[in-house]
Amino acid sequence: MNVEAFLAAAGRLPVAPLDTLVGTKGLVVVAPHPDDESLGCGGLIAEARRLGRAVRLVVVTDGCGSHTHSALYPPERLRALREDETRAAVAELGLAPEDVRFLRLPDAHAPSAGPQAEAAAAAILDEAEACDAGAVFVTWGHDPHCDHKASAAIVGLAQALRPALPAFAYPVWGWTLPPGTEVGDAPEGYRLDVSAHRPAKAKAVAAHRSQTTDLIHDDPTGFRLAPEMLAHFQGPHEIFLRMKPVPGASRP
Repeated sequence: MNVEAFLAAAGRLPVAPLDTLVGTKGLVVVAPHPDDESLGCGGLIAEARRLGRAVRLVVVTDGCGSHTHSALYPPERLRALREDETRAAVAELGLAPEDVRFLRLPDAHAPSAGPQAEAAAAAILDEAEACDAGAVFVTWGHDPHCDHKASAAIVGLAQALRPALPAFAYPVWGWTLPPGTEVGDAPEGYRLDVSAHRPAKAKAVAAHRSQTTDLIHDDPTGFRLAPEMLAHFQGPHEIFLRMKPVPGASRP
């Protein structure tokens, strides 16, 4: 199925309550970069916290690839800024700073396999145990960004170790793929109604000021979320695609 048809079908997936995705348990959100959690899962996190569920956020990379030519924000300062932004963002969704774990793998170079990927998978499973997770949520493996693909692969490694733990994928950049791109079978999964959390989600996204404003103004090549990208995530539903364990995934 091509991506245009796939995402259209994903937009027609059944709307389900949180219990359908995670039962009565908590959940883990895996974000490749600081801000992916707010874009793709902001409503999910807010709904889980409204219901009193435990949530853990694992941020895979250090986020230092967004502004590589800034003298004002060299890598260490940029990393600290993006981590502070993430804590401020998830606070808008009801999440405490101690519920966020930063793995600090290199932005644009997150591994899909090997010791670092296996350690990241183990960290995700640690957080899943800490919150008695009913599911893990990570970016879609067809998102056209290497770190998004790697994060999905890392969750695949975690699934190999814990096959009974469900995993769902949330598309972030998939809608920017050429319409004819083949992405496999028709989608399975659910949509979550997040309309009640749209104001909180908007505040969470806005908290990532380095990605949404000219805060870092000395890097003309720096990344900034475009208005159409932001608008894409302001709708009343978030999409969660059921992930199937990857055959032959290595076991650390």
